[in-house]
Amino acid sequence: MKVTLLGTGGSAGVPMIGGADGSGDWGVCDPAEPRNRRSRSSIVIEGSENQRLLVDTSPDMRSQLLDCRIPRADAVLFTHAHADHITGIDDVRILNRIANSPLPAFATAETLEEITRRFGYAFKPWQPPNFYRPVLEAKTIQPGDILDIAGLSVRVFIQNHGRVETLGLRIGAFGYSTDVVALDEDAFEALEGIDTWVVGCFLRQGPHWTHADLNAVLDWVERLRPRRTILTHMGTDMDWAWMRANLPAGVEAGYDGMVLSIT
Repeated sequence: MKVTLLGTGGSAGVPMIGGADGSGDWGVCDPAEPRNRRSRSSIVIEGSENQRLLVDTSPDMRSQLLDCRIPRADAVLFTHAHADHITGIDDVRILNRIANSPLPAFATAETLEEITRRFGYAFKPWQPPNFYRPVLEAKTIQPGDILDIAGLSVRVFIQNHGRVETLGLRIGAFGYSTDVVALDEDAFEALEGIDTWVVGCFLRQGPHWTHADLNAVLDWVERLRPRRTILTHMGTDMDWAWMRANLPAGVEAGYDGMVLSIT
């Protein structure tokens, strides 16, 4: 199984809009380090059957897929309905054209309700032969489900993200937990025994009411003990060089375009 980190930044990306000269607000991140430039969080998972599951449609999706040379996707899973995870949805129409079919879109009922309210046209039935708009087929899922998606066995579980809940994923030895501030016992049970975990870590020092800080993530790592932990959804105080020098063994910063091979 191959996992590509399309984007590893928070909702505003790194750099954020602004800066003294308008070239961006980098916080403490070194602009000269290319791995500090982060687009909004998303991943693609490719299984042994060469099908691809796209997790979230970030506003940067078009450039992410081009930069990472991802030629197609066979299904979409939405972790939640926040703007930085759904507003690239219009570019799904190109994925429709490549597949020449609607794409299944998996999410909880609450997430689908919100996405449909904002992008109702994307969920209308397809009228062949062309795709002038995105065409998604809603597939309602529930936490605890084990799903067959794009040739992958995907287990989904609930995560606390402040005022809302997000979905975490477990696929074989791989776990994905973006946009999370707390994990309950069901989530820990779902992640037990993972080898590789991609987990959101927005800031070095917290606490934050919607996102885990580094201390919280390291506590989770101590409990789960994955062989490899990769941080994602990072903000402007998560400098690449600082993390390389200070993160404990087995924990590392992700970067846009990073590819993981999961056995």
